[in-house]
Amino acid sequence: MIMKETLKDIKKTRVRRQRRVRASMRSNALKPRMSVHVSGQHLYIQFIDDEKGVTLLAVSDALVKGDKKTHHVTVEVAKELGKKAAELAKAKNIETVVFDRGRRAYHGRVRAVAEGAREGGLIF
Repeated sequence: MIMKETLKDIKKTRVRRQRRVRASMRSNALKPRMSVHVSGQHLYIQFIDDEKGVTLLAVSDALVKGDKKTHHVTVEVAKELGKKAAELAKAKNIETVVFDRGRRAYHGRVRAVAEGAREGGLIF
């Protein structure tokens, strides 16, 4: 008999996956971590200096969507957000980053953000 996973087990699995992804990353002021968070309706990007524990730059989908009344972020919006984030990062002299996808798979919107950032001139 197969038992259902409880909500507590699912949360533990998510946290474990996120820690495993971040364990291989080392960021500093010269090469900050570009963290992507996808919620149900929004998309957020942060550039984080882990040595100091500060956020250098934060961008959300509201910057790209503007007055559009969509209830979720599409792949096209995610790609535009990646380009805009790269543009703002380059204005703050951030050229190279470590890409942090969190617990999400490198697919869909997360991949579109990465491709947009690369097109915008960031080096991973």
